[in-house]
Amino acid sequence: MKQFKFLQPLPPPFTYEEWKDQPFGERLRMLCVAWATQGYGSPASIYVFYILKIGLYVGMWGFFCGFNTALGGWDTIGEWWFKLESLQIAVIWSILFEILGLGCGSGALTGRYMPPFGGFLYWLRPRTIKLPLFPGAPLIGKDSRSIIDVLLYLGLLIFLVRALIAPTIDMDHVLPIIVLLPILGVLDKTLYLAARSEHYVIALACFLFPSDALPALKLVWLAIWWGAATSKLNLHFPGVVDVMISNHAVLRSKWLRKKLYKDYPNDLRPSTLSAVLAHLGTLTEYLFPLVLLFGTGGDMTTIALLVMFGFHLYITSSIPMGVPLEWNVIMVFGAFVLFGGHAEVWAFSVQAPLLIGVLVCSLVLLPVLGNLFPERISFLLSMRYYAGNWAYSAWLFKGESEDKLDDHLVKVSQTVGKQLDGFYEKSVSELLISKVIAFRHMHLHGRALHELIPKAVDDIEQYTYRDGELVAGVVLGWNFGEGHLHGTQLLSSIQKRCKFESGELRCIMVESQPLFKPYMAWKIVDAKDGVIETGRTNVKALLDLQPWPTR
Repeated sequence: MKQFKFLQPLPPPFTYEEWKDQPFGERLRMLCVAWATQGYGSPASIYVFYILKIGLYVGMWGFFCGFNTALGGWDTIGEWWFKLESLQIAVIWSILFEILGLGCGSGALTGRYMPPFGGFLYWLRPRTIKLPLFPGAPLIGKDSRSIIDVLLYLGLLIFLVRALIAPTIDMDHVLPIIVLLPILGVLDKTLYLAARSEHYVIALACFLFPSDALPALKLVWLAIWWGAATSKLNLHFPGVVDVMISNHAVLRSKWLRKKLYKDYPNDLRPSTLSAVLAHLGTLTEYLFPLVLLFGTGGDMTTIALLVMFGFHLYITSSIPMGVPLEWNVIMVFGAFVLFGGHAEVWAFSVQAPLLIGVLVCSLVLLPVLGNLFPERISFLLSMRYYAGNWAYSAWLFKGESEDKLDDHLVKVSQTVGKQLDGFYEKSVSELLISKVIAFRHMHLHGRALHELIPKAVDDIEQYTYRDGELVAGVVLGWNFGEGHLHGTQLLSSIQKRCKFESGELRCIMVESQPLFKPYMAWKIVDAKDGVIETGRTNVKALLDLQPWPTR
């Protein structure tokens, strides 16, 4: 495969030899400067892969709609696409798509090269590592996937397909899915998050109340928009915008990309332009859903729908790291069905007390608690989406100790470096993996590592630096920006199997910034010896730092 030019990434503006001979801080600076104008440098074939995957997602939705007697085929789509049954099938199909590992967290832009998917390849395989909700508890707290886990997961897949091919979807089809997913989530948190349950399971629950389904679903969509907008009211988000546009699949102007930074290439902090674009995005997610909420189907509703279509199209066209592409598609589709096809339904007209309780807990209580106590609740359940304020980790393997992951763990794929070696020369592989480190440091939260890496290890040059996302993707079969997946629980499970010596694996784990608090909490953990040091970093102080250490 190494000779295929269509797989070759964009080369950085320096040679591997020039880069390799520099100390860590200078190597990082060179990578950050390269990211500013060329992003990850993915070859065009990678973007084609994701476009085809969106086509599969939409095409299979249409295929499953053909089974439903209330809908029809592609030739009559104009007559039925706005019916609520079409959105119900989209929700169920999205759960299946995501729980198979085909959606978020798939492909090269999530560090998954061969195979390009995790998901079912892991979750149908006994003895792979899992993250139980109650680790150590009898029966449900084991960290190794059993036959029971596999059968329950397989049962969920069967129930999802059963619902999708049913002539009419009723409670008997929906209820088993809603019951099984939380059970699987107790046995392995990864599965519940991978299904994007904070959106799809709540939406599916709305269909159990036919007379209230429409207004309840409107509230789900509104909560997602407003939750995402609220999460962007921080110091982190301008730094997300410049990194995201620098990696945009369509907006490739180097002039524009340089303008996103204060003084390229010397000062790569976000420019005023990045801050303005960030605030405009936040305003869009607040204002136009508000128009949809009070819209009655007239011109203002149409304008708001077109704006939100453009908003999600922009995100999708960027093909961002993590690739929540199909999720953006269903957000747009749901907006047109709910607020376009059924504009007359008032969102706050839900009557069923049980459904009201579910909506309040999932759309209000969990997001509020998740923002106040981010260490307790996933950023997905908190609806704190692409805002730059995530928990993350850096894994530092001394010498060749990373090989222990391949030697001692049951998994499907090799470590990312070895995956890349199947496609590229060693020099290209190393630069690509290192660009993931640049991605992390270019976000505001990553600059805390300037202080933390020297605390964790005496000499970074003796260590292989891996972002925790890459470790989780290899070990768990799924990763999507959820730093809690590669926290101390995963480290403990890996250590039980790999038995790293003292100092052989050090992890830096940084928590999200809580709402109304000025800091991010962190801890440094040795795989064998446990927690070495804890502390807090003032977020505002990071604004003065470059993405690379300057001393």
